[in-house]
Formats: sequence, C-alpha cells, structure tokens
Amino acid sequence: KASSKLVAFNTDQAGMTKNRVLLPFLLYLVKANFVFFYLNNHCLLDNSTRGVAMVPKMALDVMSCEVMRVLQLTDSCVVPISYQVPRKFQEDLYPDTAGTSPAMSAEEWWQGGNKQVEKVSLHPDKRPKPSAKQLPAVTNLRLLQGHPRDSSTSSSPLSTPSSSAVPSRSPSSTSGLSSGFLPSPSQGAKAIQNLMGPTSKFRHIQGTVKHKDTHITNIRGLNLTTPGECDGFCVNRQRVAVPLAISGGQIAVFERSQPGKLLDASLPTIQNSVNVADFAWDPFDSQRLAVAGDDAKIRVWRVPEGGLKETLTEPELILQGHTEKIYSIKFHPLASNLLVSSSYDLSVRLWNLESREQVKLLTGHQDQVFGVAWSPDGKLLATVCKDGKVRIYDPRRSTEPVQEGPGPEGHRGARVVWVCDGKYLLVSGFDSRSERVLYLYSAESLSSGVVASIPVNVSPSTLIPFYDPDTSVVILTGKGDTRVYIYEVAPEEPYFIECSSFNSPEPHKGLAFLPKTECNVPDVEIAVGLMLAKTTIEPVAFRVPRVKKEFFQDDLYPDTAVWWESALTASAWLSGSNGQHKKISLKPKDMTPLSEAPKEAPVRKYLPSSVYLEEKTDEQKKEELLSAMVAKLGNMDDPLPQESFQGVDEDEWVSVRLQKGRMNFSVYKALHKFLKWKKKK
Repeated sequence: KASSKLVAFNTDQAGMTKNRVLLPFLLYLVKANFVFFYLNNHCLLDNSTRGVAMVPKMALDVMSCEVMRVLQLTDSCVVPISYQVPRKFQEDLYPDTAGTSPAMSAEEWWQGGNKQVEKVSLHPDKRPKPSAKQLPAVTNLRLLQGHPRDSSTSSSPLSTPSSSAVPSRSPSSTSGLSSGFLPSPSQGAKAIQNLMGPTSKFRHIQGTVKHKDTHITNIRGLNLTTPGECDGFCVNRQRVAVPLAISGGQIAVFERSQPGKLLDASLPTIQNSVNVADFAWDPFDSQRLAVAGDDAKIRVWRVPEGGLKETLTEPELILQGHTEKIYSIKFHPLASNLLVSSSYDLSVRLWNLESREQVKLLTGHQDQVFGVAWSPDGKLLATVCKDGKVRIYDPRRSTEPVQEGPGPEGHRGARVVWVCDGKYLLVSGFDSRSERVLYLYSAESLSSGVVASIPVNVSPSTLIPFYDPDTSVVILTGKGDTRVYIYEVAPEEPYFIECSSFNSPEPHKGLAFLPKTECNVPDVEIAVGLMLAKTTIEPVAFRVPRVKKEFFQDDLYPDTAVWWESALTASAWLSGSNGQHKKISLKPKDMTPLSEAPKEAPVRKYLPSSVYLEEKTDEQKKEELLSAMVAKLGNMDDPLPQESFQGVDEDEWVSVRLQKGRMNFSVYKALHKFLKWKKKK
C-alpha cells in the first residue's frame, strides 16, 4: 500500500510524467531506497515512524540531482532523507514546477476565478530568489535531534547501506540540504553520538547458559503459583531453595556443589505445614533460611552442613506479630539478625532474630505493600504500595514515612530497588494501560514525582529487578517470561541506556543472582545467575565482549563490597550505629590490569607502494606502468570473441557492447521489456 502511494507521488508531483523512459527504473530504485531508509531507521534510531512529510521542490539540491526529500518524524527527532539520481544536473529531470506565489485571492476564487499558479524553473540560474519571508525553514534543521541520511540511488537495488556513496554537493547551491544539513567536521563525533544515541560499555552484553554439567535437572513437583511478591526461588553461594507443589508448604534445598540429574525417589524437604508466601536466605549465614507463611508467622530454619539428609519439621525459631498473611521478607544488608516483613494487615515490621522479638512497627500504608528495599547504607527503607504511593522510612527515628511521592498508576504489582549509590529509587511497575514501565525517582525528593521512565512491554507478570552497584547495570525479568532485559542506569540524562537482552528458549520461573565472586573474571563475566525452568536449574553468565581478555578489565571490575559478611549487629544498628562493608579486588594474581597494558603501535594492513618500488629505477617504473596500461587496453588487431560464433549480426554485438558500457545489463533488460510492453499498449 505504501509502495503504490509512493509511485503515485512520484508520477504526479515529482515531475516524471514527461520522462517516461527514465520512469521505470527510477521508481524501482526509489522504492529500494525507501526500504533502505526503513532498515536504517531500525538499525540507527530504533524508533517507530510517526509520519513522513515531503519537502517542497524549491528546496531540493538540483545540482546533486536530488529528486525528492522527505522528513521522517519519530518519537524524539525529525530525520531528513534524501533521494538522488547518480548524475550531474540535467534539466530533463526538473520540469517547471508550481511557484510559491498565489494565483488569486479567496475573494477572486469565490467569484468564479480559475487562474493557475505560475510555474517557475528549478534551474539555479533561472529560479526566482526567495524573499526573507520565503526562506526555507529547513535551513534550521541543524537544531533538530537528528541528522540526514543520504539514500542515494544506485544502479543496483541490492546495494547495502555501507556501500551507498554520499554524493558531493555544490558549495554554490542554495538548497537547504547544502546550507545546514551536514554537520561540520568539528561536530562529527557529536553528530554521530546524537544519531546513534548514548553508548554504554555494556551495550553488547551477552547472556549465555553454561554447560549442562552445571545444571540441576529432573526437578519434579515444582510450585508454579507462588505469590507475585515472591521471587519464585532463592539462592546463595552454596544452596538453592525451591518451593514444591506439595501440601504442607514444602521447600526443597539443593547443593550447588552437586549438580546433575536428581533421583526419581522422594527428596528430603523443609515442611512449613502452611503454604509458603515468601522466603529468603540469610546473607550472613548460608545455612539459615527464613520462610513467611499464610498463617502470618515467620519460620527460621537451619539447613545442616552438606545439605538436607532428612526432612525438617521443627524450625529454629518462629516470629509472631502480624495478624494477616505476610507479603514479603527482606534481610538487612549490613546488620546481622535483622529482618523486615510486610503483611496484609498493612504494616511493615522489623524483627531482631537474636532476641526473637519485634523491634519496630511502621505504619502509613493504605493498601497492599508490593515491595520493600533497604538502602545501600542500611539507614533507610523504601516501599511501593498499591495505594499509588512510594515511601521512604527512617525506621530508627520514626514509624511514619519521612518522604512520600506518587507511584505507578497500575495496581497489578511493583518492585523497588535503590540505584546510583542510593541517590535514586528504581520502581518496576505498570502504567494505566497495563504496560510494564520502569520509573526512576530521586531519593531526596519523592514528592516531585518521576524523574524518568521507560516503557518495556505488555505482560501480566511484574518485572523483578537485580541491580549491580559496581556496574550500575539492572537486569530484569518476570516469572513466566522468556526475555531478560538489561539497562544501564545513569544519574543524569538519558537515565536509562538499553543494552542487549537475553532470551531463554523456554519460559523461566525465576532468575536469582550469585555474589560477584562467582563471576569468571578472565571470561569478563559481570553477573552470574541461576535460572529456574520447569524441571531444571541452569546457571546463566552475563559477559561483556572484550578483545584483550588476557588483561584484567579494571574499568568493569571496581573493588566490590563483601556483602556476605555483616558490618555490625542488630542491636548495634538499633542503637544508632552505622557501618559499611569492606571491599576487595576481583583481580586475579596472574593478570595485568588493562589500564597498565603496553600500548601497541598501529599495524598497517597493506604495505605502501614505495616498499615494492623502492629498489627500482625510474625507467623500470615507467616501463612497468606502460606495460600494465597496454595489457588492459589489449591488442586491437586480435579478433573479437563473437567472430567465432554463428548466427549473430554485427549490429547486435555492437549494441550490447555499448549498453554494457553505459549501464548495468540487468537494468537494461528491464527497461527494454517495459518499452516493448508500452509499445503494444
């Protein structure tokens, strides 16, 4: 449909009706360039087209044989696209076109006048000079967030974007294309950056499922109906906890050091006696697992060293205080034995596991609490609620929120995480149209609303974020999704930089990440997670492609926090003390940092001609040059190849040779068929 409109457009307004010989292949090439333009739009701008408008013919660069120029409107910029015929200026391409002066007034037309607009020539020497009011506005397109792409016509419709030549432009031309479109050399780098968008070190990050030898397979009876506030399963450096669809809220625990196929026999489990709502490993004790149940109780279990050998039925301790079902639980990132929980009773409570009692009760929520998150320094607690609010608490000072701001409009679920050294809050939620959206808030001014947002897609599951503070990369996916989204979050515009995504062959039920020490640094892994499928647990490594892997990529691996060791106790934190994790380097002892790598001299791919000719005299060079020219010209006395054939007229051979010298033979055949068809018609 678009192609037919384009043909009509060229025949009616581009002035091609008087040049019927040129019309067929010209339209064919324009259509090919139109496809080329859309391919470039996807590759370079990654924005959908909102509209296309034609630039007036008076603004065309006729000296470069520009026959049409359109402006593409996207969500954020206007991009000019030029169509040119590979020739010098020829008047047969440019018949007189309608001028810009009106033929009559509205009153004259109302009285029956039928005057025509006076036509003007497009020849640079004959066209009228525009007045100050008629100067083309396209000369100011330099200010737009976009730069032109020249879709020059080629003799072959199969030419690739990389092989399309940019035509030269006459400096004396008065068209808008040569008077403001092309950036100056000093603006080249900035123009490319504006055209391609912001760049990131992690733009081409690759997600790869590790070898099958590391998989845990043949998991049977997996619970696929965990609440939306639950991540689906949880992992630590040694173990994986997976809920089972067996009565009694049973949880299976697998040792990461023992991958392979599980036996068909029944496994020892943790029996909670009620349905599991959420569960989490203690970050400072790899043997302790906290489980929240439907009965408003939190049970803390201790897994024996080496894994479960028999079914556990008695927890280490039970915490009671909530009056209704619990949504989620989170351990404190710095203080040991400190746990926070949210419940259907609209309260958020802090628990001291050492004293086995509730120590804080936070209020202020008017509806279901979708998610809670501790700040990186462990001082503040953020929540996102179904009542459409995002809140920040300082639990040691007040039970009421210290800040409050508007949250996501959708009420299907949300998650919150602190990013950019605790200066911003990232919320993954839904908008009013049930589209999944990422929202960024300033932690210092929640009331001012969203700083930036980016739509993701339409799906019923909530995006669960994992944030790496070392690289500022956030990895998100939902339960039941097949795609894992990756963004780099920046504290300034554009805030979100989209990176390559990872697609799993089958829908996964969850994705949980391991400590940074589990990354294979020589292979440039920046994150390693475990992906829960229907019957398997598969490790997934996220790598950044680098050329010099023999060096330690110190720009990707700053000193990382030892978050698996506590910085202070729960009682110390409650009394007002603060702490911070110590940091370690991930550099292997036998690797040299990339910043200290010796600089290599640039290597020429081809040796200069002087290397081959430096030992020859001037006379030898002249003789070789003449011999090469004579060899290309050939001997005029030699018989032509067609003289050895029968049944071919000499005129036909001459005609074919001339045609091959002027244009591509395939184009000639198409043109010849068209002329025969036109003659019959």
